[in-house]
Amino acid sequence: MITSLTVLESAATACCSPITGGALSAEEASELAARFKAIGDPTRLRLLSLVAAHEGGEACVCDLNEPLDLSQPTVSHHLKILVDAGLLTRTKRGTWSYYALVPGALPMLAETLQV
Repeated sequence: MITSLTVLESAATACCSPITGGALSAEEASELAARFKAIGDPTRLRLLSLVAAHEGGEACVCDLNEPLDLSQPTVSHHLKILVDAGLLTRTKRGTWSYYALVPGALPMLAETLQV
């Protein structure tokens, strides 16, 4: 048995509203994803807060091992990921490395999350 369906209303307009804000490009989305991935680890999130809490907003790698109860190579590994993600800068002074927050990096992440 064949049943005919009657069209009640024709939808001539699009079903979705148009994009009115600035959408991320593929490159921007990739960069942001790398940054969010970097802070997705609890140890790295703690490292960011420790660096930010240090006097002058800068911390020596030697000052970050004890609060995290991690070895220096492990802390350095996590710091490298944060540097590669563009969240921290690294300055070498003698045998020690000093880390500081990249100006504007964290506010940019927060701004991305605002809807």
